[in-house]
Amino acid sequence: MNPKLMEELGEKLRVLMAQGPAADLDRNLRALLGAWFARLDLVSREEFDIQREVLARTRARVAELERQVAALEATVDRPR
Repeated sequence: MNPKLMEELGEKLRVLMAQGPAADLDRNLRALLGAWFARLDLVSREEFDIQREVLARTRARVAELERQVAALEATVDRPR
């Protein structure tokens, strides 16, 4: 088989698929999925990453505060 002939055939098939029912099916499927995802309570990846960073900072702060409380408790519990 001639490679150029195969390329031309492939290109013609791509053009036909883009103009045919497959393109309509693709558009309809995308619209259906878009509407379905819009009804879900989802967050973007960017928002998820931001919240993950906030949570990491909060956990670090809680750990630091726990350490400080433990140190204060140790000084209060110490006999004089």
